[in-house]
Amino acid sequence: MTTNGGFEPVFCTIVPPHVLDQLAQQDDPAVSGPARASLEHDAYQRTHRRLTTVIGATALAAPGAGDGGRPRRTIYDAGHTQNLPGSEVRAEGSEPGQDATVNRAYNGLGATFELYRKVYGRDSIDGQGLPLDASVHFGENYDNAFWNGEQMVFGDGDNEIFLDFTIPVDVIGHELTHGVTQYTANLTYFGQPGALNESLSDVFGSLIKQYALGQTAAEADWLIGAGLLAPRVTGVALRSMKAPGTAYDDDVLGKDPQPATMDGYVRTGRDNGGVHLNSGIPNHAFYLVAAELGGHAWERAGQIWYDVLTGGKLRKDASFADFAKLTAAAAKARYGEGTESQAVLKAWEQVKVHTK
Repeated sequence: MTTNGGFEPVFCTIVPPHVLDQLAQQDDPAVSGPARASLEHDAYQRTHRRLTTVIGATALAAPGAGDGGRPRRTIYDAGHTQNLPGSEVRAEGSEPGQDATVNRAYNGLGATFELYRKVYGRDSIDGQGLPLDASVHFGENYDNAFWNGEQMVFGDGDNEIFLDFTIPVDVIGHELTHGVTQYTANLTYFGQPGALNESLSDVFGSLIKQYALGQTAAEADWLIGAGLLAPRVTGVALRSMKAPGTAYDDDVLGKDPQPATMDGYVRTGRDNGGVHLNSGIPNHAFYLVAAELGGHAWERAGQIWYDVLTGGKLRKDASFADFAKLTAAAAKARYGEGTESQAVLKAWEQVKVHTK
């Protein structure tokens, strides 16, 4: 795959820059050191992503016509360097090894492939059987995970604030969904379309976790990154779709700044116009739809969101209102003017995004 075919030069991380900025200002070098190094890593990778978009970059394995509905996973070990992809340590179909991080990455790629294939009929993230590649043990105490347009990359965390980034399967699903968005709507990574880009990754990341666990909407925790925060942190995850703004409230990490409605919409030039902040609004709308409909969220609520993402009508520069109108239309087109349509309209009204 080359990445110069019209795709946005997007570098997407699971931990927002404002969180690392907060940690980088701490007096404790065990906290500030890894955060500063992670910010430097991210700045380098962001620049590298832009360059490869301009000049073109060859993927680790070429896309093909699929493999009969089965994933093609390869896990690499970066060996605590920034050199990607690293050494191959596990290929598709091989048995688990001694490295739990490698095994979790392999399983997470599989769980993501499975949801998209079995629920939505999508053959890998590009719809054409794209091989799924991931590198683990990236950098020293690297506090992030990212999709760079070609592959997944996981840090080990610093064990002070963040643990191993392969622990939450929704983090893996979140980052790979950036790939799905890249191959479909290709939403501009700034402002409201950027927040929609982030929200779609949270939505499907959460659904991947729920599908793997067989959970209903009522049983799910609706947290993004549960299990990622170290024991010293007062918090449960990076984000909450059920209650944005409540995922953490910690002396070092600060307080979760996500708004749940347009009343709290954040206008900022940082974080690409607040993409990790304002994503809380469409996140909450999806949660409200799923909770209203009940049952398995990947079925009706997830299907509506997937229809919009892949339907060809979602513009790259879509606003929240644009997206809301498309979900209302998609619900009506697939299910008629019944329960599903009403749930969608009600949810957007609750988060104060207009659908008319």
